[in-house]
Order: sequence, then structure tokens, then C-alpha cells
Amino acid sequence: MVLAHLNLLRKIVGIIGNAIALCLFLSPTPTFVRIVKKKSVEAYSPIPYLATLINCLVWVLYGLPAVHPDSMLVVTINGTGIVIEIVFLTIFFVYCGRQKQRLVISAVLAAETAFIAILSVLVFTLQHTTEKRTMSVGIVCCVFNVMMYASPLSVMKMVIKTKSVEFMPFWLSVAGFLNASIWTIYAVMPFDPFMAIPNGIGCLFGLAQLILYGAYYKSTKKIMAEREKQPSYIGLSTAVAHTQSEKIENFNQQLNSV
Repeated sequence: MVLAHLNLLRKIVGIIGNAIALCLFLSPTPTFVRIVKKKSVEAYSPIPYLATLINCLVWVLYGLPAVHPDSMLVVTINGTGIVIEIVFLTIFFVYCGRQKQRLVISAVLAAETAFIAILSVLVFTLQHTTEKRTMSVGIVCCVFNVMMYASPLSVMKMVIKTKSVEFMPFWLSVAGFLNASIWTIYAVMPFDPFMAIPNGIGCLFGLAQLILYGAYYKSTKKIMAEREKQPSYIGLSTAVAHTQSEKIENFNQQLNSV
């Protein structure tokens, strides 16, 4: 009886997790609407979307009945995530404006596809029980899930350096924190270390992003308002991301010296 109630509660939490994860996957939509309108990726980075894609790929493999039974909710949401990330990366590829960056994105996508194909072949040919497959794929999932949650670290560094959260989307940070929290709860009913550990770490990363957003939100508004008043300001360059952060940092220094 208790087990039946636990399974029901786990399923409910999983459905809520699917809804929150869908919001996480869709949260960059305003960012990509801006990219399409400006026909430029500005200082946005493709790293979070590439990291999310490989994360979704390995979790779909993990959730297959032949690998980890009774995990269909894991498959449904990560399958949806794969489609969404492919759309976002396609838009990024079209508007990135630099051939070198396009080659990097293409190379990473090819590497991710090859990796998941090789992993699948090895798991299904060399391991013949769900316990062994769960262990092997679960470890890989842990690694890539932590990478996905840690992928905004470069953006967080730029936020601290420039005192601006302009290129750290708020709703992406909120959705990431909520997503990690709900899947951590899901992972303890019953305990699944391969889901609990990376999502627990994800909670910490998400909380750190929200703290940064709260700390630099007002300064961002001030910086953007002052920048727009500058007669010599002609808009954000579409060059390399680190160049963008240097420009914003230089402008901040000018403001501080006034």
C-alpha cells in the first residue's frame, strides 16, 4: 500500500518535473526572438544549448525500458528537449555571423552524435542486464547533467566582471533552479543517485545565478540606460563574445570614474 502511494507520488512529481523542464527548455525563447529580430547573436553563447542537447540525448538513453525501466517520464521530456535545442541551435547557427563559430558548432554537434551512437552500441552489445546498463549510462548522465548546469559559469563570470546581467537570461536561471529542485525530489522516491547527485548540484548553480541576478539587476538597468544616452554609441557589436564583455567593462569603468 505504501509502495503504491509512493509510486503515485513519484509519478505526480515526475509530471510536474516534465512541465517545469519544458519551461526550462523554452525559457530562452525571448533570447532567440531577439536574435532573429537583430539578425545577430550578439554576445550570447551557444555553449548552454550544446550542453543541454547532449544532456537530453544521454537521458533519453537512460530512460529507455531496456536500460532503466519505469522511466518513461524521463524519456518524454528529454525527447522534447532534443527537438527544442535543435531548433535553437539552428537559429544560432544561421545568425552567428562568423564562419569559425559555425564550424565549432558543427564539430561539437558531430561529436555529440558520434558519442551517443557509440555509447548506445557499447551498452546494448556488451551489457545484458538493466542493472549494468543503468550503472554505465547513469554515470555518463551524471557527468553531462552537471556540465549542463555548470555551462552558465562562463556567463556568470562575465556578469561579475561587467556588473551586468544583460546576457544572463533571468527566466532561464529560474527555470534551471526549479527544474533541478523538482528532479532532486523525484530522485529520492525511490533513491536514484544518478539523478539526485547532478540535480542537487544543479540546485546550487541555479541559486548562485539567481543571487547574481538580484545583486546586479539595478546596475544593469543603469548601465544600459547610460549607454543608450552616449552619442557615440552605435549598438552592440556582433563580434566575438569576449569583445562584448570588454566593451561593457570599459563602459562601466567610465561610469565609475564620473
